[in-house]
Amino acid sequence: MSNSINLMLNKIILGFLATSIPAACAYPSISQLETLPKVDVFVNEEKAVALEVVEKTWTCPSCNENEKYVLKELQEKTNISDRNALATILGNIKSESNFHANICEGGARVPYNQCYSGGYGLIQWTSIGRYKGLGNFCRNYSCDPSSLEGQVRYMINEPQFQKVLPEFEGHGQPVHQYMVAAYYWLGWGIKGYREHYAYDYTKKMVWA
Repeated sequence: MSNSINLMLNKIILGFLATSIPAACAYPSISQLETLPKVDVFVNEEKAVALEVVEKTWTCPSCNENEKYVLKELQEKTNISDRNALATILGNIKSESNFHANICEGGARVPYNQCYSGGYGLIQWTSIGRYKGLGNFCRNYSCDPSSLEGQVRYMINEPQFQKVLPEFEGHGQPVHQYMVAAYYWLGWGIKGYREHYAYDYTKKMVWA
């Protein structure tokens, strides 16, 4: 008897639930899915506004134009993206030439072919091989060895720089560690203030 009562109560409860659940809660049938209205995805290309992807780089708003140019070229022509690495390179160039391309060791401002002793240019190319390398490079690639643009091109492509480039393209090193790579690149005789200059650049550079 109790079993029949339980069965009857279950039927009553199921019937109540079936009639009381809102239609919005029910799943649509296959036929309903097939007859859904299509969504208009037409795009008016003439009126569409293109999304501009802005890639951030390290900039130096307070730097002079030569410094800004070198910083830009280093990021565009290599994979160096670490602030300390870029600052180290800038600090060493400042120490060597203060970013004057047409400077002969001692301070004379002369064209490439009129610097007869000592180093010349941005990083004071001094040895006969490196000095002639600048001239040969610009002769082969139609650039001016006395110009900032020509010297930056040569500097980046020079074997000595390419050899240490992987170190500069690394990440997370402090300035003093990147200075080791800078030494092997330039082989300076006097360290001077180059590391101090590098730290100054880290404070002036902005990610924008």
